[in-house]
Amino acid sequence: MNQPAHPHLHLSPDQIYPFDARGIAKRFRHAAIFGALDSLRPGETMRFANDHDPLPLLDQLRARYGDAVGIEYRQREPGMIVIDFMVKG
Repeated sequence: MNQPAHPHLHLSPDQIYPFDARGIAKRFRHAAIFGALDSLRPGETMRFANDHDPLPLLDQLRARYGDAVGIEYRQREPGMIVIDFMVKG
């Protein structure tokens, strides 16, 4: 049997919450993202979708949450970025 590359990613669908930033006005995006992350419980994941790579946001997330939130790219293509933000417990 093959072992998964990331054993911590055995999440049931009810533990993954989609967050599509493309539909949120730019001036509200970071506040909405922080609010969504603050509402997650340990073991839950927010699957973030955006039309560009949010490097300044990732810096802010690392400064705010440190190691408490894992960051893993799921898709990284021009026009479509998908990142899982995993709340560690």
